[in-house]
Amino acid sequence: MRIDVHAHYFPRAYIKRMESLNADPTAGAHRPLASDDPGDLEQRLKMMDTAGVEMQLLSVSATFPYLDQEQAAVDAAREANDLYAELIERYPRRFKGFVAVPLPHVDAALKELERGMDKLGMIGATIGTSVVARSAAAEAFEPFYAELNRRAAPLFVHPGGRGMCSPLIEDYGLRWSIGAPLEDTMFMMHVIQKRIPLRYPNINIIVAHLGGAYPMLVNRLDSGARYVGEDPPSAIARRMWYDTVAQGNTNALKCAHAVYGADRLLHGSDYPWQLHEEYLDSVKYIQESRLPQKDIDAILDHNAARMLGWEK
Repeated sequence: MRIDVHAHYFPRAYIKRMESLNADPTAGAHRPLASDDPGDLEQRLKMMDTAGVEMQLLSVSATFPYLDQEQAAVDAAREANDLYAELIERYPRRFKGFVAVPLPHVDAALKELERGMDKLGMIGATIGTSVVARSAAAEAFEPFYAELNRRAAPLFVHPGGRGMCSPLIEDYGLRWSIGAPLEDTMFMMHVIQKRIPLRYPNINIIVAHLGGAYPMLVNRLDSGARYVGEDPPSAIARRMWYDTVAQGNTNALKCAHAVYGADRLLHGSDYPWQLHEEYLDSVKYIQESRLPQKDIDAILDHNAARMLGWEK
């Protein structure tokens, strides 16, 4: 079953709410073919069919309902999840969703996670690499990880688009080109240092964009393993999962394959940031990577279903 684990959906009502709250740096970026308009959905399904993608796992991208005022955050998260659930109910074989949660309000996030998974039928949760300016691995969020672990739920982690809170990135317009993969890398090292994949082994943590720069830095990071305990970062990293979004960079895919192993890679597209031919290429570049055919087949058609418990 070919599953695209990294795809986004922007219902117009939710984007309008976030814009009215001036809550997110990317909320105003209206992407084509990503809304709940019938024409957008028709084009999305057509692209999926052309690429042989049976299902997308949907998340809110960087438009997280992270607001200082708790009730506003809760209301935003509920609206996002309700709108996702409506789409999934209409197309249950084509879409599943990750619950958006109103962090940093942990108790409220736990309640929305329960509602999203138990009442709306979501498959797991999504969070940012950071919660505004706080690490997603901060101690305050431990109850959230504990509940995901109890549920053995997937957790899709996406950059927050905050440019590492650095003017050296923000002031040069590098929030997404450089900032996003650095956020992925930062998140990985924070959870590795906190040993979250070891302490909460039932969570299937999915890190976007091949884990950012981590595959290139693995030897350097392992050389400092004394700072994170007996297990080197590379061993802990292999307990997580990584989507294949790399804008067709075969060398990056091969590096990630060598570091994590084929069984930890999941097909992703970053829809709608890759559309039409680029969407198709999110599959083709794996097919044409010259990796062993059994590994290509696993990455495209088996690993995601296995991660979700749908395939042995």
